[in-house]
Amino acid sequence: MILWLSSCVGQQKQSNNSNLKGFEVKFLIGSDLAQFCQQAAAKLNQTQPKTNDGQKFYLTCEAKGSGDVVENVLTLAKQLQTGDITAENSGFPTLLSVDGEIYQSQLVYQMNKLFPGQDYIPKITDSPLIAYSPMVFMTTAELARGLETSNNLYTTLANTENHQQLDSNAPPIPVSYVHTAPTRSNSGLQTLVAQFASVANKQPEQLTITDVEQHQQQVKQIQSKITRYGKSTGNLARSMVENGVFWASVGSVYESLVISANTQSPDTGTKYKAIYPQATFSSNMRAMLPDAPWNSSTEKEAATKIIEFMRQPEIQQIATDLGLRPGVPGVALGNKFTSQYGVVPQPNYESYRPPEPEVVEAMLNSWQTYAKKSSLVAVVIDTSGSMRGTKLTAMKNTLLNYIQNLGTKEKIALISFNSQINPPVIIEGTKEGKNRGIQFISNLQADGGTRLYDSSLYARNWLLKNLRPDAINAVSILTDGQDSGSQINLEQLSQQLKASNFESGENIAFFTVGYGNEEQFNREALQKIAELNAGYYRQGDPRTISNLMADLQVEF
Repeated sequence: MILWLSSCVGQQKQSNNSNLKGFEVKFLIGSDLAQFCQQAAAKLNQTQPKTNDGQKFYLTCEAKGSGDVVENVLTLAKQLQTGDITAENSGFPTLLSVDGEIYQSQLVYQMNKLFPGQDYIPKITDSPLIAYSPMVFMTTAELARGLETSNNLYTTLANTENHQQLDSNAPPIPVSYVHTAPTRSNSGLQTLVAQFASVANKQPEQLTITDVEQHQQQVKQIQSKITRYGKSTGNLARSMVENGVFWASVGSVYESLVISANTQSPDTGTKYKAIYPQATFSSNMRAMLPDAPWNSSTEKEAATKIIEFMRQPEIQQIATDLGLRPGVPGVALGNKFTSQYGVVPQPNYESYRPPEPEVVEAMLNSWQTYAKKSSLVAVVIDTSGSMRGTKLTAMKNTLLNYIQNLGTKEKIALISFNSQINPPVIIEGTKEGKNRGIQFISNLQADGGTRLYDSSLYARNWLLKNLRPDAINAVSILTDGQDSGSQINLEQLSQQLKASNFESGENIAFFTVGYGNEEQFNREALQKIAELNAGYYRQGDPRTISNLMADLQVEF
């Protein structure tokens, strides 16, 4: 849902909460600013803010991936351009922010293509800085020493098999690497740009489309060490902590997440450290107030007051407490910016600037079609009798979207099960492959029991026989019921799956989706299956399953 203020004051949404008076100002933000925005909003709303003419307003925050922020705003703008909606539409946001300047530059570029010369989205220099957090390499303190001596960390990752080759005192842990998907996440996009800048030995703003073409093979070599992509940088960093160094020994994340890892995981005994490249992105989080027809003068006034409030020193202190660096000078960093939390108070690095938007587009296209690590995913589909009706219809639509969004680097094996386990149907991201997949899901029917454990093991065994060492290998399970009729129990399945997890070296991840009401399926079993194999469990229903699966597809 996009955050919004309608452009006519008389139509502004009124609060249903008796404690909040006036019209609602929602701030659409990138995920790394979420906690700061929420805490700042609570403090602002306690003051019962007003515009100069006495109109009360209050602030709420909603966080999305930076790519999703940009996509949502552009989708509304396109509908405005075609006349499908008017400027009074309640979907338009008043304030927005992304977690770095590349996505802001892309938004300015794309919006100007839709509305030439209108300058609806402010330039970077006209957008006040709220906070920032430099991109770093996160690793354990034990593995950090070898990486700290490298002059080019990306080349080191690509050309090194294990960490003992970098530091004789380190254990021979395989080098494995994670970052988020650049199509959805700011940290992933900044990481991709930094990789091209590193291998081309140029500043990002100096890169050309020709540079992208000439150096995509080197970027592909870096991408070969990827364990998994992800939508959220925060979730990726947490997964590093939860799954350990065999899952990912190095990750490209925000500095704030290294602080968070050392704050929230004291009982693991593992300390994490931020390694600062010689040049990196500062991840500047700026407040954008569109000068656009969907924002009235009253809304702009309220938004301006919100920005001023967030930049006050006492509110900026909230950012530093969360591990973000302040957006205004003179604010003390506090005790979290120390070696105890794995960071350097005053790191010495060159701050990158964004490339030209056309070059960024070329990088994303190169990543999707060439450099991105391939994937092979066994999608296990419950077609038991309880899936009859709207569940099966929604599931078919979800699988249709999944198949239609397959990239050329992705291959899936569709395995349907009920009382029987059907042989896999292999689908590639080609026109012919997608047509085969659509035909397959069209013929799905609901009947029979739920051999969940047997089908999970069947999918894992099929992957082991067809394992692609150069790809991300994973199992995705969609079920609405508890196991019935399997020849093995959960404990036996668990023992089997341990033989193919990341500590075993087979690196097969499991992702489980409980579909419908939780009392209908065994949540604990689905969580255990996923957690044993470095994945995660989610709950979905006919209303949310498509978005859930779209987010899951980003992982690989």
